[in-house]
This record gives sequence, C-alpha cells and structure tokens, in this order.
Amino acid sequence: MNRYPLWKYLGIAFAIALGFIYTLPNFYGEVPAVQVSPLRSNLKVDANLMSRVETLLKEANLNPQGVMLDSTSIKARFGATDLQLKAKDVLQAGLGDDYVVALNLLSRSPEWLTSIGALPMYLGLDLRGGVHFLMQVDIKTAALKKIEALSNEARSMLREQRIAYSSLVRDGQTMTIAFREAALRDKALSRISKDMPDLELQSVESGGEFRIVGKLKLDAQRRSQEAALQQNINTLRKRVNELGVAEPIIQQQGADRVVVQLPGVQDTAKAKDILGRTATLEVRMVEDLDLNQLQLAKSGQLPVGTELFYERNGQPVVVKKQVVLTGERINGAQPGFDNQTQEPAVHIALDGAGARIFQQVTRDNVNRRMAILLFERGKGEVITAPVIRAEISGGRVQISGRMTTQEANDVSLLLRSGALAAPMEIVEERTVGPSLGADNIRIGIHSTLYGFCAIAVFMIVYYAMVGVFSVLALGVNLLFLVALLSLLQATLTLPGMAAIALTIGMAIDANVLINERIREELRNGNSPHAAIFAGYDRAWGTILDSNVTTLIAGLSLFAFGSGPVKGFAVVLCLGIVTSIFSAVMVSRALINLFYGSRRKLDRLSIG
Repeated sequence: MNRYPLWKYLGIAFAIALGFIYTLPNFYGEVPAVQVSPLRSNLKVDANLMSRVETLLKEANLNPQGVMLDSTSIKARFGATDLQLKAKDVLQAGLGDDYVVALNLLSRSPEWLTSIGALPMYLGLDLRGGVHFLMQVDIKTAALKKIEALSNEARSMLREQRIAYSSLVRDGQTMTIAFREAALRDKALSRISKDMPDLELQSVESGGEFRIVGKLKLDAQRRSQEAALQQNINTLRKRVNELGVAEPIIQQQGADRVVVQLPGVQDTAKAKDILGRTATLEVRMVEDLDLNQLQLAKSGQLPVGTELFYERNGQPVVVKKQVVLTGERINGAQPGFDNQTQEPAVHIALDGAGARIFQQVTRDNVNRRMAILLFERGKGEVITAPVIRAEISGGRVQISGRMTTQEANDVSLLLRSGALAAPMEIVEERTVGPSLGADNIRIGIHSTLYGFCAIAVFMIVYYAMVGVFSVLALGVNLLFLVALLSLLQATLTLPGMAAIALTIGMAIDANVLINERIREELRNGNSPHAAIFAGYDRAWGTILDSNVTTLIAGLSLFAFGSGPVKGFAVVLCLGIVTSIFSAVMVSRALINLFYGSRRKLDRLSIG
C-alpha cells in the first residue's frame, strides 16, 4: 500500500542529485577577474585577442588563475583584488581605447560544473552594490518631432510638385496647410495622403481659404513613441560600455521609463555624465585616392584638408574635413529593401533644410563616395560610405549595397542612436555600497537559516519521526528552489531572499496538513498504513487549492508589478512549484522507505 515503484525512487533521487549539482556553484564564492570586450563592432573576440591578453599579463609578471574565451569577451581570473587592479591597468594601456577592460567577479566553481551549465545566481544591485537610475522618457517630444518632420517633408514635397500654398503652420501636434484654390488643395490632399500614410487628414474651408488639417494617427503616435524609447535604450547601452560595467541592466519599465542598474559602479557623477552625453553624426565627401596614396595616408601623409577614419570592417577611408550635413538634419532611419534589387537597405528621412543641401551635394558629386560618420568620445567611425548614383531629392535617402538584413538593422540603429530621440530625466537615483550589499547578504542568509531551524525544531518536537521527514522534505524544497534560480540564471535581490524565507514557511503548511490528516485517520481507528495512505490522498486537494490560489497571486504580481515586485514574484512562483513536489512526493518517498517495508506496523511515530 505504501510503497513506490523503483522508478519513482530513482526519479526522486535523480532530481535531488541534479538539484544538488546546480546548487553547488553558489557555495564556491567569487574570485576577482578582469573582463575584456571590444568597443567597436569590427573588432572580434577570438584566439588572437586571447593570446594578446595572455602576453600582456605575462610581460607584467601577472599570473592569472585562468583565462577564458567566450562569444563576447575574454575573462582572466586572479587570486587577489590588488592583482586584478594591476591587470586592469596593464590591459587598458596595452589594448588601447578600442577595448573595454572591466572589473568583474567570477565564480570559483570548478570547470566541470561550468561545462554543464551549472552557474551561480546573479546578485542584484542591493546585494552586490552599485548605482540604480530610473529615467523618465519625454515621449510627447517624440510625437512632436515626428509631426515636425512630416511638416518639413510636406513643405519639400509641395515645392517639388509645384503645388502653390499660402502657408504651412504647425501648432502642437497639428499641421495646417492653407491654399487659395480648392483644386490646389485637392491635388495636395491626394499627394500627401499617398506619401504620408501616418497623417490623418481633413479638408476645411474658412475665410475664403481652403485648408488641409493633418495630425498623427494614434497608431503612428504609438509607433513613434515606442521607436523613441527603444532608440534611447540602445543609446544608453552603447554609453554604459564606457563605464566598464560587466553586467549592466538596461530595460524598459512601463510605457515611458527606463531602468539602468550598474553593478559595481560607485561614482554617481561619472555615471550621470556618461548617460547624459550626446553623440553627433556627420556626412562628408570621400577623397578619391589610389592604393599608393591610401597607404601614404595610413602612414600619416594625408592630403591637405582631409582626415583618416575607418569603416566598421576595418577599411580605411579618407574624407574631407568640410561637413556636408550633421545628424540634426536626420529625422529618422528605418531598415527596408531596395525597390529595384530587393536587397536590404536603410531608408533615411531628412528635414527640409537637409533635403535641399543633400540634393545640391548629390547633384554635384554623382559617382563619388559619401561617408556617414558617427562621433562619440571625440572619435569618429565610418558607418557606411556608399557611392552616389544619381541626384537625390525629396529628403529621402537610401543606403544599400552588399548589406545583410541584420546589417541594415544595425546601421539604421546607429544612425538613429547618435543622440537621444527624446529627453530623459532621472526621477529616482540610488547608490548601494559594496559593504552594505555584503551586510544584506549576511542578514538574508541568517534570517532564512534561523527561520528554517525554528521550523525544524517545531516539526520534530510536535510530529516526532514524521516531523523529521517533513524537515528533510523542506530542505529538499530549498535545494530545488536555489537550483532552479541558478539554472535560470535569475538575479537574486533582497525581495527575492524575502520570497525564499516566505516559501519555507508556506512549504511546511502542506506537511502540516498531511500530518494532521494522518493523525485524524489514526484517531478514527485506521491502521498506520491506511492512515498514511489516506492522509496523503485526502490532503492533496486542499494542498493543491491553497497553492494554486497563491500561485495566481504570484503570477499577478509578476504580470503587473515591476522591479523588486517582479523579482519577489518569480521566486514565490518557483517556490510554490517546488514546495508541492517536495511536500507530497519527497516526504512520502521518505515515509514509504522507512515504514513501507514493514508488513505489520503497530505504531506510527507522529507525536
């Protein structure tokens, strides 16, 4: 009656062993390390970079405990913090400004654990220390920029089509174009509705004037706001690289806010400066040089009035110092496809002044190359340098030629991310010191341990031997929970530790229900074997109902909460799942092993 088949015992034992393996890395602690990652997309992380790192460290008489290569970075582990700091200075000086050298902490766990994906949990900002910013994005400005750009496009288009209009005025998010004749108004309305599908247009007659009133459609407003938010997030990610943060968290929170968490950064002023910095885009003409002249330029012998830059693939480009256009004239850039060849391309929209300048420059420089450069931290990089095939009018520019779809997406993002798409304001700022983080870890572990010990003493005193099995099942539940969090590479925060402590208290409820049900069956005169069977069988419905209702609350917290609330909800939901398994399956397996083999059981040790 109270025996599991062998496969169940083996399955539970395998699950416990797996939980122990994936929990193990959290007990090894962390070791100081230096992480090297490229700042530019054309630089690769490969064996050659790893060899350079090892050579630089060897020349400086710094012997790392190990150097590892992954898809995005090189990591070197050291036995002490002073060696880590020396290695950072040596590598930064040896590799130059093209690489980010960040201080990091890596797990001390052995390589065989790492090879099977057994990694420790990440520690949140409140446990490791660092800087937290909550930034509010002014998404209304993004919509205003969009309607302003469309107004400029409409003005340029009407001039190109030689459609006379008396005035074009933008008031807030509304654009009004006035005409002297109804025929001109109708002609313009047909053209604008075709070329600008994002506008909701309306014909109005007032005071002898024929007007077109246009405003952004709701879906267009939503798209422009979402694009502005994503552009700001992309820009912030690029800028955070300067701080040398190993594992930054930059994510959207709600409809118009961005959370930036920088673990290990204590200099709030520098972080603010980096996050608020602007970058610039410039358009310049390329100086035509043969191979010999290009080699001389690379050695420093540049023609008068030119500068040397490099493309993303490492190819040198000599451009004129005279700036044709700046990024202020670019209203937007979107990935797409060439209308004729169907190759991936980037479509750029210029404002009215930019369109006129671009038309004149392309008319005068057909079959010559034009370079688009991004300047940040005082350094320029050539994003692309296409050949001008024909005069380009209307403020709509297309960049194409041997691009993949991913490259078109990347280029459009780079063109848009030179500066923030909409202003941002820091509405919340927190700095957590590393010593405070260590105190939080110590307090969290102690509270969980004391709670577990108090529950264990109560269960053993009140339920005797069956209470021992309940405590063992509770320990397995904690083991499973930590293993799951490690396997999912979840970030553990103070609310998460509170959820672990809460899960311990909730998990024992199921065992209390089972044990009390067994006692009741014994009082009703049932045999010990029958009481055990009935206790687990009849308590299952109550256990399931109570845990499902709590799970619904946890899922609601996860769906509608943010930040610490969501972290609490994740641990709570995982804890509910593990507690059901451990309270029902593991505790019964222990009781079955201890009592199930006895055919004649006269007494059950349950207090």
